[in-house]
Parts: sequence; C-alpha cells; structure tokens
Amino acid sequence: MSVMKRLKLIFSAKANKALDRAEDPRETLDYSYTKQLEMLQKVRRGVADVATSRKRLELQVQQLQQQSDKLESQSRQALAAGREDLAREALTRRSAVQQQQTDLAAQHAALQAEEEKLTLASQRLQAKVDAFRTRKETIKATYTAAEAQTKIGEAFSGISEEMGDVGLAVQRAEDKTQAMQARAGAIDELLASGALDDVSGTAKDDITAELERMSSQGDVELELARLKGELGAGKAPEAIEGAAPSTAAEPAAPVTEGEQK
Repeated sequence: MSVMKRLKLIFSAKANKALDRAEDPRETLDYSYTKQLEMLQKVRRGVADVATSRKRLELQVQQLQQQSDKLESQSRQALAAGREDLAREALTRRSAVQQQQTDLAAQHAALQAEEEKLTLASQRLQAKVDAFRTRKETIKATYTAAEAQTKIGEAFSGISEEMGDVGLAVQRAEDKTQAMQARAGAIDELLASGALDDVSGTAKDDITAELERMSSQGDVELELARLKGELGAGKAPEAIEGAAPSTAAEPAAPVTEGEQK
C-alpha cells in the first residue's frame, strides 16, 4: 500500500470517527423524516398537476362536443334549405372535430391512468411516512431514555468525564488535607519534645526564664538598698560624696539596758 493510500485511509478513519461522535441519531431521524415529507409533497404536487391537466382536457372535450353538435345542427339546416354543399362542409368540419375529440379522449384516459397511479403512490408514501414517523419517535424516545440511563450510571460510577474531574478534585483536596494534618501533628510533637528551638532567640525554656526572673529580682533589691542608703545619708552629703552605695552610714546600734543605767 502506498503512502498516499495509507494517509487517505487514516484521514478517512479519523473523519469517520469524528463524525460518529458528532452524529446524533435523533437529528438524523428528523432529517430523514423531513426529506420524506418533501418527497411526499412533490408527489402530491405531481398528482395535482396531472389532475389539472385532466380537467383541462375534459373542458376541451366538452367544448369540442358542443362544436360538433352545432355543426350537426347546421348541416341539418343546410339540407333543409336545399344547400347540400353547406351541409357537406358542416359535416366535414364535424368529422375533424370528432377526430380531435378522439385524440383528447385518448390523452384524457392516459392522464387519468397516470393520476390514479400517482394517487396510489401518494397514498402508499403517506402510509410509509406515517409509519416512519411513529418508528422515529419511538427510536428517539428509546435513545433519550438510554442516554439518560447511561449518564446516571456514569454519574454513580464516576466514569463520566465531568464526574471524573469532580472525583479528581475531591481526591486532591483530601490528599492536601491529610498532608497538612500530618505536618501539623509532626510540628506539635517536635515542639512538645523540645526538638524545635526558636532560632530567633526569643523563645526560652522554663529554667532560663526562672533564672532571669530571679536575677531581675536581685537587681531590684540592690537598687532599692542603694536608694535607701542615699536617702539615709541625705543630711550629710559631704561625708558620703564619692562613696559607694555599699559604704553608706550604717544605722546606730540599739542601746542596751546596761548602757542606759
């Protein structure tokens, strides 16, 4: 097989597959029904045209019959008047009219037979179209029901394209949720075990915080003692000028009972 034939076969197969996906049997049935109706209308117009021609011939035959009767009457009148020559001429013309009547009668018979034939064909085609219409509606209803059932089945099973996308989205959301929950749990465990320290230095454990609190309290007591010393030595500032807070004047010792005596 040549390359061109293979390419043609491939393109034909792909085009056929694409058409098969795009084809809706209900639309195809409706289109076929429409074409049959058009054909039926053409047959009916044909019957009407033949009937019109037949009717026209009948009118012509009637006119020729009237003309023939008139010529016969004229020939009788001519003979009665002793004009045999005129009677002969009238009869000659009447003979020609009768020949035309014979020809028209033959045409009328042919048209009548054609009209009967087309009428019968129209009736048969009408019955066929009616039967096709009934079958078409039945097939369309069955196809619609099967299509709906298929979509419901696909929705339940999740194999349809739309439901498949929804299922994937739900699965991705569940996976992300589980991953986030696992990460949060792991961080909580590491924080509880102390494996994760605050690298910024702002977070402290309980022992460090207690030590710093005690150191802060000691600084406060020392500062308080210094201020008390400064206030106690306020009357003699020259004596304590330049002295450290720890060398401030000590308070007088209490007097015992022996010394008072």
